[in-house]
Amino acid sequence: MSRCLVTGGCGFIGSNLVDYLIQLGNEVHVIDDLSAESNDHFYFNDKAFYSEKSICDKESLELIFKDFRPEYVFHLAAYSRIQVAMENPLSTCDVNFTATASLLQLCVKYDVKRFVFSSTSSSYGLKNQIPLSEEMPPDCLNIYSTSKYAAEQLCKMYFKLHNLPTVIFRYFNVYGPREPVKGVYAPVVGLFIRQHKAKEALTIVGNGLQTRDFTHVNDVVKANVAAVKNKNEDTFGEVFNVGSGVAYSVIDLAKRIGGNLKFVPEREGEAKDTLANIDKIKKYLNWHPSGDIMEYIDSQK
Repeated sequence: MSRCLVTGGCGFIGSNLVDYLIQLGNEVHVIDDLSAESNDHFYFNDKAFYSEKSICDKESLELIFKDFRPEYVFHLAAYSRIQVAMENPLSTCDVNFTATASLLQLCVKYDVKRFVFSSTSSSYGLKNQIPLSEEMPPDCLNIYSTSKYAAEQLCKMYFKLHNLPTVIFRYFNVYGPREPVKGVYAPVVGLFIRQHKAKEALTIVGNGLQTRDFTHVNDVVKANVAAVKNKNEDTFGEVFNVGSGVAYSVIDLAKRIGGNLKFVPEREGEAKDTLANIDKIKKYLNWHPSGDIMEYIDSQK
């Protein structure tokens, strides 16, 4: 049994990860301040221990590390919606960058074996052509992607300077059980399914021709576990795309669900197309995606 600390472990991806870690026989401590605005529900596992704390609370973080002595840290807590982050730039930097620095420093102090950082594909921006690969330069379009990319650089630095084994994941549009569905900024899959079940028109941003690489949350969870099981030091301080390697347009998804469509204005700071090159994660972490977005949509209708 390993001691695993999960930040943001009551939300969409984090709670799925917590359940899987416990299923594998690990001891899990979750830090979550339950502040995510897009969550209708927060999720708890009876076998995990929870601290309702902000990751910006340095004193509380120190006490948790001192008492629990985590071996592995999975850092998912973040200001994680682009539009919400743009409306709260200072808080976004505090949570996504400064708090990440605090966690990394504690990982060094308490000899953590692996720090797994959840980042975003939004740092590829508009200038890079699909398929998007890890060596491409950043083209951050908003405060969210900028803060997450800056935190990636911290993870790299802590490996180089302090020999802290870090692994960085750039997630492409994640969907699946427990996906947020609250508000107009909810991820598109959950939003569409909610609107369909309520017999509402599906709201499409722009013309709907923008394409996205949709990644099942179970695949994201398994990537995180692969990162701590892996012993190859060539993966430390490295960035890996976590995507399906297949892209669909937003309007394709809407048509698959069915019903009336409602078009709304384009949003500032969002990329037109995303598609992950996943050769690197396949090679180094022996990870392969299994979920298909269209099959998932069919199962939810």
